[in-house]
Amino acid sequence: MANKIEAPFYPIVYVRGYAATMSEIEETVATPYMGFNLGSTKLRQSFDGKPVRFIFESPLIRLMKDFKYQDCYMEGDYPRSPAEGGQTISPKSIWVFRYYEPVSGSLGSGDRIELPEFAADLRKFILRVRDSVCGDDAARAAFKVNLVAHSMGGLVCRCYLQNICRHGVEADPKRNAALELTADGGDSLVHKVFTYATPHNGIDLMGVNVPDIGPLDSVHVRNFNREYIGDYLKLSDAAKRQGKVNSLDGVMDPERFFCLVGTNYRDYQAFFGLSKKGTGAMSDGLVVCENAYVEGAPRAYVHRSHSGHYGIVNSEEGYQNLRRFLFGQTKVDAYLKVDEITLPRAIQKLKDDGKKIRASYYIESTAKVRGGNVNLHERGLDQESAGFKTYERLVGPPAPNPVYLFSGFLDRKAKGTRTADTALAFAVQVAVKVPLYEVDNRFWFDDHFEGADVFNETFTFQVRFGPDGARVKYGLMSKDGSGEANKVPPVIARDGATLRIEIPVGFKEGQAARNPGKLRGTLILTAKPSA
Repeated sequence: MANKIEAPFYPIVYVRGYAATMSEIEETVATPYMGFNLGSTKLRQSFDGKPVRFIFESPLIRLMKDFKYQDCYMEGDYPRSPAEGGQTISPKSIWVFRYYEPVSGSLGSGDRIELPEFAADLRKFILRVRDSVCGDDAARAAFKVNLVAHSMGGLVCRCYLQNICRHGVEADPKRNAALELTADGGDSLVHKVFTYATPHNGIDLMGVNVPDIGPLDSVHVRNFNREYIGDYLKLSDAAKRQGKVNSLDGVMDPERFFCLVGTNYRDYQAFFGLSKKGTGAMSDGLVVCENAYVEGAPRAYVHRSHSGHYGIVNSEEGYQNLRRFLFGQTKVDAYLKVDEITLPRAIQKLKDDGKKIRASYYIESTAKVRGGNVNLHERGLDQESAGFKTYERLVGPPAPNPVYLFSGFLDRKAKGTRTADTALAFAVQVAVKVPLYEVDNRFWFDDHFEGADVFNETFTFQVRFGPDGARVKYGLMSKDGSGEANKVPPVIARDGATLRIEIPVGFKEGQAARNPGKLRGTLILTAKPSA
């Protein structure tokens, strides 16, 4: 009997990250879920300062508990398809792409293979999933998978989408036919892609692109070299802009590709701590934040390391972003537009006297949902992950684009059950800080307080859905208290299915007595149905 495939509950295929040495590969293939089953215990502090456990069971277990997914294994292996004499398996199933097995000395040849070969194997694996899930042509017409990948696994997924599904397997018509491809590729059968800590734009150590040393590279570190990435992705010349390789190059809608970026470099222990020393702040210990996302794709930042006990995959922050992206109904993008920043009185006087003034600003942002245990997004100065803009890039002239803060997804089924309020509620905190001013190219310390706030506010939003669409109210913690949302946004515009909200922040435009060292701008939120 055919399975009915109902969006958004497609089969999930997990693609693990990089294993460097043969011993790491053997350890990888010796486990059934390749890390997707690993949980963590997070220590918190209660009001009296005592630590409190927070147990995260693992993405695998949570998907089973929350959405009734099942794992892919039966009788010690992947299930047999109906064509092989087996039964169809539920579309709500989790599959582990064990792509390192052919490299393993115990389960394979023990020989290294190139990353495009992993991508071709992913095609074969997705077809196997389809054959096991679908029992007839009608079910196959609706078949898609969601790819969930960690680290290099995200590059395997991109190579599959951008190389194999666009060009087929080179010079091998027979293999292309077996993979249901042509020299022009074929349908990827992919609905969405979620990547944790993937070096989409390569890996930089000490600010230098990791080298491609050719035949001497026995562990294939070149997989993270930008030029080599561009080659195996077969990026077009138009996509290789300014040395970057993080473009999907038109193969799929970036709205269906989410990138979760880690920022906790201190707790990454791989390679004896050498990698985190090479990447430093604004990284997860291995991947620099600016390299960890795809152009145009939604993204969020969480204070987690690349892997390990404080790793990004095995975290509540990671899971909550994953479930909302895969199953949520509404996508929210947040931006901060800055129109004007005033200077402290002493600095303004120096500027009036003809002194050259320079300043840069840190932008902090946090997002959380009501009843949630963790931040879905977090960039902070104390975590060395805050955004950074010079005055000219923040204000202009010319007037720059609004600063992108993060993307998040609302899922009505994820609403907490401990409140009678029917609204989906979330909070966004935004702060702009100035570290130091420069006067005639020298730091100014007089009367300056380190990390002074130019702006700092927490906004609470409540969204209710009715026959006429979504209705939104908001509140300011500084004026209305924590969790209160009793105001209608002053600007609400609709463009088709997209709702745009604009809330003025800081001092008012044209205000005669403007506060020194403050800003005037707009918090912008757009909301639209998930792709």
